Amino acid sequence: MTLDNRSQVRKVLIITLLLNIFVMGLKAVVGKLTGSLSLLADALHSVTDSANNILGLIASSFASPQPDREHPYGHLKFEAIGALGIAAFLGIACFEILQGAIERILNGGEPVKISPSELWLLLIVLGVNIFVAFYERRIGIRVDSPILIADAKHTMSDIWVTISVIGGLMGVWLGYQWLDIVLAFPVAVLVFWSGWTVLKENLPWLVDQVAIAPEIIHAIAVSVPGVINCHDIASRGIVGRQVFIEMHLIVDAQEIETAHRITEEVEMELEKRFGPIRILIHVEPPQYQSEQISFGLNSKSRIN
Repeated sequence: MTLDNRSQVRKVLIITLLLNIFVMGLKAVVGKLTGSLSLLADALHSVTDSANNILGLIASSFASPQPDREHPYGHLKFEAIGALGIAAFLGIACFEILQGAIERILNGGEPVKISPSELWLLLIVLGVNIFVAFYERRIGIRVDSPILIADAKHTMSDIWVTISVIGGLMGVWLGYQWLDIVLAFPVAVLVFWSGWTVLKENLPWLVDQVAIAPEIIHAIAVSVPGVINCHDIASRGIVGRQVFIEMHLIVDAQEIETAHRITEEVEMELEKRFGPIRILIHVEPPQYQSEQISFGLNSKSRIN
């Protein structure tokens, strides 16, 4: 049974939402005072942090792991959908960074003026972002929440954006106006990579990609006394979070009670290795034969 961690997720998202609003406001104020277009763009980028928190709150409200009549497999995919939304926000942020840098190269702009006190304010912003990223990541790993882990990665990208802006503004302070533009391009690459990582980690859950190699499940099942063979093995989900397994099990038993006991032992072994899991086993008589471990006709899916 998967634990419902939604109350902890909501608490973290509310705390980080308030901190992100503070960071966004501080960036906007300093950007207005200095006339820094890159800092104002960074403030706009921070809007996505708050939007992600709101998205996470909405997604986690629907992401109950417990099944019901309308969703017999639970609601955990809502969190994965929320994580993909964050990946989309990261893509938009990457585009905005590149667009802003190119516009400044082509059109130029008013010279930026910044004071040491304004740089110190930006260091406070950086400190808050670092705290939010590590706080969300630590809690996300502890409660196994993809929405918190994904949002922490997004905030980490925001840290690099802020570092880039601070570096550029320090260069401006020293008389090197071009530094702000040059540093924008590697930051855009980092933002894109964060979005790709979030997409890569959550897409398998949504498309029901295999969670456990069928050969591994087969080896565990046939190691249980009374199991002759198993075939048509399928699995989906994320190991350690929630896995669904289906299989056909050939057992050396004529009585229903004996067959039931054998299938329970198979379930127990798989639960110990990959839990939490939900398993559906179709029992077949000893004389039944099949060489197909899983679906597909390649040699890796057949019993040697």
